[in-house]
Formats: sequence, structure tokens, C-alpha cells
Amino acid sequence: MERAGLNELNAVIAIARRGSFRAAAIDLGMSTTALSHAIGKLEANLGVRLFNRTTRSVSLTDAGRLFVEQVGPALRDIHDAMEAVRAQRETPSGRLRINAATFAAREILSPLVIAFLRRYPEMSVDLVTEGRLIDIVAEGFDLGVRVADLVPSDMIALPLGRPQRYAVVGSPAYFGKRAKPRIPPDLLDHDCIRVRLPNGALYRWQFEKRGEAVQVDVRGPIILDEASLARIAVLESIGLGFFMEQDVREDIETGRLIRVLEDWTPPFPGLCLYYPGRRNLSAGLKAFLAMAREFAGRPGPAS
Repeated sequence: MERAGLNELNAVIAIARRGSFRAAAIDLGMSTTALSHAIGKLEANLGVRLFNRTTRSVSLTDAGRLFVEQVGPALRDIHDAMEAVRAQRETPSGRLRINAATFAAREILSPLVIAFLRRYPEMSVDLVTEGRLIDIVAEGFDLGVRVADLVPSDMIALPLGRPQRYAVVGSPAYFGKRAKPRIPPDLLDHDCIRVRLPNGALYRWQFEKRGEAVQVDVRGPIILDEASLARIAVLESIGLGFFMEQDVREDIETGRLIRVLEDWTPPFPGLCLYYPGRRNLSAGLKAFLAMAREFAGRPGPAS
């Protein structure tokens, strides 16, 4: 029987993690056909099927589940050992996979990620944005970037040092016809852009002033699930919008949008970069963490 290679083992773990040959192939940087061939070869060598395949889904067989339970920890040890050796290189190389909320990715892309790639040209970064909070270890990521209070307690967190704020905004044309809200409950008399969260729920706008917290279940003519779309709707005077401040800061500064209820949107703890506590960090990850500490020490843009 031919021995399984590291690529075949990585393939099994990737498919089990992603639940899809196509998604696993993208993660592994290979074609779906090549991945399917590799799994077929491994199953033939083992004499058992590892996956149940249908046109719509992929799931582990009992043998596949046992295989993943046994091979997964050993494979992580192998990769950790390889990373430990790579860490001895003077020049960082390889790939970092980062999972982040969309607004968080926009915040770090230019000053941190792109700066990192320019400093270390042998590195590459796979930056994946999504609203849901995931297990970055189980999903194969090296790092996550989220608001501080969303960082899992079992992760090592590196605060990026910049407080966040929300901003309620409307267009000059909208306020040409409607009075500005003075307190959060006034929003119930306004058209607002509603936001659907990744779990399907509609977001309630959050406010606070001198320790008084208020949630408003706003009403409006449209429901969206992406900040860039909501910004377009606000610029088109469809209603008021509720954003992370950095997403509309330039619009406010240029007068395209008018900010209201600013005294009800105080700063709150900012973003954190987080990662699992591993004994051996790769040279690339160490270099990225060092640059993140530099980034955290810089003053943020004026509000």
C-alpha cells in the first residue's frame, strides 16, 4: 500500500473543515479536479471511503470521522514543527490568513497589511471578511481582527489602540425636509436604513450618554446587510444611517453627510488582533505582530 503524503492529509482536513471540495480547493490553491483525484487516490490506498458525496453536500463517513480525529492533531504538530524551522529564517516568507469584520479589514488594510507586504515582499496575505464570528483555528486562519469585546477568551489579544465610534448621518437634502433628531427616541419619527445582521436579526441602533444606554428599533423603507450599500442609500436621501465612524468620516468632513446625535455615540474599545497561543510562531506571524504593535502606537485620524 502506498503511503499517504502530507498533501493528501492536508486535503482531508481542509474538506472536513470547509464541508466542500470547491472551498477546500481554493484554500489549498489547487483545482477541484486535482483535489478530488488526491482524495480518490487516498481512499483507494486505505480501502475505505472517507467522504459521502452528493451533488449538493459532502460529509465525513464514520471512517472519515475517525481518520480526522486521529490525523488532525498529529498534522497540526507536523505543521507547528515546520513553522518552527521556518521561523529560523532571517527573512519572513509564506502566507498569513486573516479573518476580519469588513469594517475592521478596511481599517487595517492600508496602514498595516499593505505596509507589511511592502516591508516583507516574500510574504502574502489572505484577508477574508465576514460578519459572523468564527473559530479561526478550526477554519484555518492565523489571525482574527474584531472589536475587543468579541475576542474569544482563549485567544491572545493585541489591542490596536484606536477607539471606535458609531455615527448617525443623513444627507443635506434629507435634513432639508426633516428636523434633526435631538435624542435617540426622535429616530422613530424618521426613515432609517435598517441593517440585517449575519444571524438574520435586524440590528437595533445602540446609544449611550452619561451611563444611560438606549436601544432604538428604527423603522425605514429598506433593509440592507452591507455598510457600503447603506451608505449609498443615505447619500440618495432614502433615510438616516448608522455606521462605524470611519466608514463615513470623509463624507462628514466634505459635507456630503450631516452627523447627528454625536453626544449619544461615545468612543468604545477599539479593534483587537488575536491569535491562538502557540509555542512556535512563524517568522511571518512574528513580523506581522511586531508591525501591529507599531500600528497600535500611532495616533489615529482626527475625529
